[in-house]
Amino acid sequence: MKDFQIQGVNHIALVCKDMGRTVDFYTNVLGLDLIKTIALPDGGQHFFFDIGNGDALAFFWFPQAPEAAPGIASPPRDVWQTGNIATAHGSMNHLAFNVPVEKLEEYKQKLVAKGVEVTPVMHHADVPSGFVPEQDETTFISSIYFFDPDGILLEFATNVRQLGDPERDLQHKPISAVGRVE
Repeated sequence: MKDFQIQGVNHIALVCKDMGRTVDFYTNVLGLDLIKTIALPDGGQHFFFDIGNGDALAFFWFPQAPEAAPGIASPPRDVWQTGNIATAHGSMNHLAFNVPVEKLEEYKQKLVAKGVEVTPVMHHADVPSGFVPEQDETTFISSIYFFDPDGILLEFATNVRQLGDPERDLQHKPISAVGRVE
């Protein structure tokens, strides 16, 4: 028996610069339902969106929040030109939403029609480069990436096959930091 009965994600809480703009993007562009709004004692806000399966995506707006740090706490907007996806320790690199496999290309076109810059469909695969040009037997996830108005990297992803096969999916040992003090 496991120590904890984790049942999915209750919510993920991110920080936005403008709650009105965030509500507009997540409701009008992505079609999420706003399900809870909270006024914070410091004048800030905490809003929740339904992302399906009983899970939520939440945003804080803090009146005195520091400015965003693209390239440090989140991927830079030129990530597709540079190929550099590295972000700081403890940061959130991106948020991936599950979508139906048969809808991925359709959703890409809908985002483009709404003025959102979107990557081509990317097929994440068990090959040295990490990607294949077309979905094949090495593919485990196909996805598209795009940014929200605050520069949060979002992904629409679909599992092409179930993950967890020890022979195929669990081949790498974790790397420990060099010189780590414990």
